[in-house]
Amino acid sequence: MRTASVYVCQSCGAKTSQFFGRCASCGTWNSLVEQVAHSTDGRRRSNSFDPAVEPAARRSMAMASLGDQPVCRLASGYDELDRVLGGGLVPGSMVLVGGDPGIGKSTLLLQSATAMAQQHSVLYVSAEESAQQVKLRWLRLEGVVSDLQLLAETDLELVLQELEALRPAVAIIDSIQALHDGSLSSAPGSVAQVRECAAALQRLAKRQDTALILVGHVTKEGMLAGPKVLEHLVDAVLTFEGDRFASHRLLRAVKNRFGATHELGVFEMQGKGLAEVGNPSELFLKGESASGVATIVAFEGTRSLVVDLQALVGVTSYASPRRTATGLGTNRLHQILAVLEKHMGLPLSRYDCYLAVAGGLEVEEPAADLGVAAAVVSSYRDLMLPKGTVLLGELGLGGQLRPVGQLGQRLKEAVRLGFHRAVVPQGSGLGPIGEELELELLEAASVTEALVMALGVNPADDGC
Repeated sequence: MRTASVYVCQSCGAKTSQFFGRCASCGTWNSLVEQVAHSTDGRRRSNSFDPAVEPAARRSMAMASLGDQPVCRLASGYDELDRVLGGGLVPGSMVLVGGDPGIGKSTLLLQSATAMAQQHSVLYVSAEESAQQVKLRWLRLEGVVSDLQLLAETDLELVLQELEALRPAVAIIDSIQALHDGSLSSAPGSVAQVRECAAALQRLAKRQDTALILVGHVTKEGMLAGPKVLEHLVDAVLTFEGDRFASHRLLRAVKNRFGATHELGVFEMQGKGLAEVGNPSELFLKGESASGVATIVAFEGTRSLVVDLQALVGVTSYASPRRTATGLGTNRLHQILAVLEKHMGLPLSRYDCYLAVAGGLEVEEPAADLGVAAAVVSSYRDLMLPKGTVLLGELGLGGQLRPVGQLGQRLKEAVRLGFHRAVVPQGSGLGPIGEELELELLEAASVTEALVMALGVNPADDGC
């Protein structure tokens, strides 16, 4: 076996045999780090195939012959976290939790580990803080005494030995970027270190059915740090979002092999740590009665959330109007403004437009288009939408309204919160669900017709 040097990009993981100042794969400067790679002597494995003997399957099995093995999930101690995980932690699975610094990742996992330790064996590996630092935070957050095991260590080999000795039901690694494999010459947090440490932990977790939770850092662009293979390696990727100067936090599932993706859990930061928000619609619903406010029902995973949209339209003092959107894609806002100007004759190209989603929620689905249009027109004409009205619909470039998915569940959530009037696209096909709901349904085929129904006047009329 021979040794050779290769240069690995710390941003994308690309390898090259020569050193360059710039990575040829991702274009990052000064990201190539030299590593020692072991290569074989080039000989291929001998082929013992005999054409006279018919080959037979040895390891594969027919899908129909496999027996059903029910998955026994482990409760995390928090319903919101269990919801995002798809019902709890699966033994032998790996979960990656990422988020901005100071957002509360370690706080959430320490609280969850304390709750789980009352029923299961749990090991908390702190690779960034000392044991005394974790103990002080644990005493501040929780008053419950549990058998939580704590290990403050950065050496991967020692962590693996402790996992093999304790064989815990759940292990938390905080964080994967701080672990170090002594057999590699690269620094902790590099692409090679993160990849090899995660692979070694995964092999151990699968072998002894330990549910493993990894804390991951994020880059300045908000992406998970480390190689992309880390996200492919784990079974679930959770992102912890929110403004650290605000009280609420959003836990979102980006990838989940055992549950729905884009599931949402809501927490609130309090004096003694993170608390669950059982009814998040109250957080995003302000109940304001003012011009420029419209209400929609967003769908996150399997949860319906009633959300207020706020718009402010004013005459611009610049050569080109300013368009700013918080919680919604700016390109989507530009498209909706162009449709309103084209099909309703509103001169919005001479006005500044600011749009915000109440509560800091990110709304990406097109079902919010009609609500955005109503909020913009309401602010432009200084009109207030009738109280208790929700608007749902996707806006086409021709000004038509298109049906949205999960409309029945959205309307049920609106009725539960006291809404009695809904503007929806024509031909949504609610069927018996629409008859059961105590809700006034107004079906519209175009955005103009929908806004006339919602506002009670024609907003395209200058005398409204």
